[in-house]
Amino acid sequence: MKILLACSSGMSTSLLVSKMREAAENTGLDCEIWAVSQDKAEEEMQKADVLLIGPQMRFLKSKFKGKAKEIGIPLDVIEPMAYGRCDGKAVLNKAVQLVNES
Repeated sequence: MKILLACSSGMSTSLLVSKMREAAENTGLDCEIWAVSQDKAEEEMQKADVLLIGPQMRFLKSKFKGKAKEIGIPLDVIEPMAYGRCDGKAVLNKAVQLVNES
């Protein structure tokens, strides 16, 4: 599974990406997880199975919705509590859920 995270600069989610990779490894889930800035999200979502947007960038959901639908990937905003706590397991579970529901 390929999970893309988008945030304002791509840097603020780096710790969350690490925690998500760790959670995936602990559960035996084969994942590629990376983060990019909002400017690169549309280009990068072509390579992803799911797009999660940082809570501070929730206003971008409507901007990316059409493109995500066009290429057939689900997207959602990361829960603020999970983001703030860098809860990699919770965010990973959300990504898996979105892919399974799509």
